[in-house]
Amino acid sequence: MQDLMNQTAYKTRRKSLRNHSTIAEAVLWRMLKNRQVQGLKFRRQHGIGPYIVDFYCPELRLAIELDGEVHYNRSEYDEQRSAFLNKANDIYVMRFENRTVLENPARIIEEIESFYNAKM
Repeated sequence: MQDLMNQTAYKTRRKSLRNHSTIAEAVLWRMLKNRQVQGLKFRRQHGIGPYIVDFYCPELRLAIELDGEVHYNRSEYDEQRSAFLNKANDIYVMRFENRTVLENPARIIEEIESFYNAKM
């Protein structure tokens, strides 16, 4: 599994995504970084196999994906990603629309904490 994480071939792409994050990604990152949620470590733009997830918590094996307008026409691709992450690698994927981050960010934190409590 470890050899699937942050493959060198995708390093430039991950860095570019971090440097050009969306407003929603920046808002959520401010809430997740520095172990602010249940002391959990989150990584942003983390590579898993051929995919790069917006946020990843290795302790919970939890990926968080933020979906903006670009995702509305990519549901099949998103389903393939989720299947690869969940079924092949036992990583749970939470999806939120960008507007949820901007309008009700507490909901996302509540869902992460609920997932944390169920796993621990």
